[in-house]
Amino acid sequence: MPRILIALTLALTAAIGPALAQTEETPDAQPEVPQIEVEPPMTMARLGAIMTLIDEAAVVEPGGISLTVANVPVTIIGDPRANRMRILVPISSAAGLTEAEMLRILQANFDTALDARYAVANDRLWSTFIHPLAELTQDQVISGLAQTVTLAQTYGDTYTSGAIMFGGGDTRSLIEELRNLGEEL
Repeated sequence: MPRILIALTLALTAAIGPALAQTEETPDAQPEVPQIEVEPPMTMARLGAIMTLIDEAAVVEPGGISLTVANVPVTIIGDPRANRMRILVPISSAAGLTEAEMLRILQANFDTALDARYAVANDRLWSTFIHPLAELTQDQVISGLAQTVTLAQTYGDTYTSGAIMFGGGDTRSLIEELRNLGEEL
């Protein structure tokens, strides 16, 4: 056996040996396993329930949700069969974007947009958050929603989704506000 494997085996034995010895002394005692609360898989219905807590006037339909957050129109579309969802916020027409603006958008996607992104589709500039649907947690959807709205609001200025910035971010208060609304779930 190579020396490194012997050293690793001895180190592991020294580290877990006392725990094993304690278990052997009291065979009826079960080791305490921390209980980890696991969220159920995200579905369009659950996503709709969360969004309705955020905006009572949210329109929830089988393939999507429309709501308003901080006076910004938001559309959420999902495809459970493809296990995908998108949060979309329209920003402006893409027709007039200059080369300098496109470069700035790409720079923001690299360093300040974080989980949200700028995107161009159907002749529009969008702020978007894209994620697998089933694996999405409530905190992730709230963070993604806040980042997407903030990214649209800061277009042309700081180009930031604001969640993780030195000294706090622009969306910190919006994330906390949305989390508080979603606490009922």
